[in-house]
Parts: sequence; C-alpha cells; structure tokens
Amino acid sequence: MLTLQRNIILALLIAAAAAAWALLVRQQTGMDAGMRMVSPTMGMTAALFLAVWLIMMIAMMFPAAAPMILTFHQVQSGKRGRGQAFVSTWVFVAGYMLVWTATGVLAFAAAAGAEMLAGHVGLSAATAARIGGALLMAAGAYQLSPLKDLCLAKCRTPIGFILTSWRDGQLGAVRMGLQHGLFCLGCCWLLFLALFPLGIMNIAAMAAVTLLVFAEKTFPYGELIAKVSGVALLLYGAAVLVFPQALPTFQATDAMMMN
Repeated sequence: MLTLQRNIILALLIAAAAAAWALLVRQQTGMDAGMRMVSPTMGMTAALFLAVWLIMMIAMMFPAAAPMILTFHQVQSGKRGRGQAFVSTWVFVAGYMLVWTATGVLAFAAAAGAEMLAGHVGLSAATAARIGGALLMAAGAYQLSPLKDLCLAKCRTPIGFILTSWRDGQLGAVRMGLQHGLFCLGCCWLLFLALFPLGIMNIAAMAAVTLLVFAEKTFPYGELIAKVSGVALLLYGAAVLVFPQALPTFQATDAMMMN
C-alpha cells in the first residue's frame, strides 16, 4: 500500500512539473523575444509575474524536492498505519510553496526596481551585460561558500531533516515545509538570480538550472557538482565582463535600444 501511495505522489509531482514546463514553453512562445530576454518583469503585472514565478518553481523545484516530500509521506503513512494522528503530505507541500510565493513577491519588487533604475540611468547594452556578468560571478562565488554547503547538506539528507526538524500536527507540517523551503532557497537563490541576466524566460537556461539543482541534491557527488558549477559561473561571468556580447541577452538589449 505504501509503495502504491508513494508512486501516486511521485507521479503527481512529475505530472505537475511536466505541466508547468509545458505552460512555460507556451508562455515563452507567446511573448516578444526582446521583452522576455531583457525586461526583468517581462512586461507583466505583479499578479501575472507571481503566477509565472510559481509555475517556474513547480517546474524547477518539484523534481529536486520529491525525495523530501516522499520521505515526509512515508513517516506520516507509518503514523496512520499505527492508528496515530497523521497529516496529509500536501500540507507539507503547501508550506514549502509558501516560501517560493514570498520569494516571487520579492523577485517582482527587485525586478521592477531594477527596471525603473535602468530606465532612469539609461544604461548602455554593454554596461547592462557587465552587470549581468557580475551577478553570474556572485552566483558562482556563492556556490563555493560555506552557507551553500550548509543548506545543501540539509537538502541532501531527507532522513536527517526529518529526525532533526520533525513537528507534529498540521501547523507542524506547515512549519516543516517552510523550513525545508528555506533550506532550498538557501541552496538556489543566486542560481535563480542568475536567470535574470541569462533571460528570465530563457527555457534553455531554466532547464540547465533545474538539472543543476537536481544533480546537486540527489547525485552521489552533488557537493562536487555544486563546486564545479561555481567555478564555471565565475569563469563565464568574468568572460562577460570582458566580452559583454557573450551574454545571451546582449543582442536583445541592443535591439530594443535601437527600436
């Protein structure tokens, strides 16, 4: 019975992620190329940006979060089998998604502020690209930081998280989801920030970040993968500082400024 339940939950998580990817591809094809590659808010209202952001998080984070979600379900299923009070796994997932909802609000505020500042200052395409390069280098440096190591260690050990962070009841499940979401955020927030210079609706960049996050959290040498990716981001960011044309958003920025 437990195996069947786990398979159903896993199938639902995969289906949700697949549906989210399909929506993102559809959204990308329906947007102006320059807008989706250059504008941090992609010309969206706050509500629409948040909706797209949550779809992105489902697409990008559900695969990596699946081991923790399944472990939570296993424990709750055991409590149910013993006749004890149990909590639906989706309560934990709701707490987890609250973190990414709040992050989306902050992301929109930062994106809108960056747009206003860029419009006021009048940055050249090369300067904007070099700022993007600096963000890529910051993401790379964070991949090599002790804080990244700490958060990644928490995300890579579902059983360890359960043993050290367990809370009973529905409120406890929400708190656990929030806590695990914060650790995931601690692992990935600068990788998501790097999507802005790469193109916030750049499907290839999103897919690369998704694969990286999944590999960091689930592969045997996840910590080493994080370090290698950090070095790669540092080198790529440095290259963009010297050759701003190396950033995929550079041509789109230049074209929009000429129109």
